[in-house]
Amino acid sequence: MEEMLNAEIWTIAQTGNGNVVLLRPRDADLAVPIFIGSLELQSILIGKEGISLPRPITHDLFLNLLRQVSLRLKQVEIHEIKNDTFYARLVITGKEYSDSEPLILDSRPSDAIALAVRKRRPIFLAEKVIKQTGIPLDYFFEDAEKTAASSQDKYQDLLKHLNQAVAAEEYEKAAEIRDMILQLEKEWEEQSG
Repeated sequence: MEEMLNAEIWTIAQTGNGNVVLLRPRDADLAVPIFIGSLELQSILIGKEGISLPRPITHDLFLNLLRQVSLRLKQVEIHEIKNDTFYARLVITGKEYSDSEPLILDSRPSDAIALAVRKRRPIFLAEKVIKQTGIPLDYFFEDAEKTAASSQDKYQDLLKHLNQAVAAEEYEKAAEIRDMILQLEKEWEEQSG
């Protein structure tokens, strides 16, 4: 049986290569980057922040269906990578499906993560996936230093992205950017005060 490690969402970001979820195995100094689409990014953020929508989106609909047939999402597992594609599965229990013999459904990692954050279910990474794709956390800090020559440049860049997100009515993204701006302002206050 493959070794699975409990992981958490370390951060979600937009990069020059697309949207990425960085999963960090607990107590590890590395993260596994999983690139996802814009719709999946929004769904993960909605679930992570507990935002209630007037109508269910696809991930909410799936969880409603599970509840109606007395099944529950136990956990999600990102268990393999082949040809640069991650593979995940949903572990479902209830009715005739037990912890020892659950229902296993194939899933895209982005969908699995969107479901897990809604129900606050654990996300597991296979050790072999971590070994193949894990990146030391220091890399991300060094990369951030290279891309933002100064905190003022970063602040101006965040303001520009905030305005673009609001203009495009991407309010979840705008809220995330607003939080980054507030954090940067807080850091400035602490340094000057």
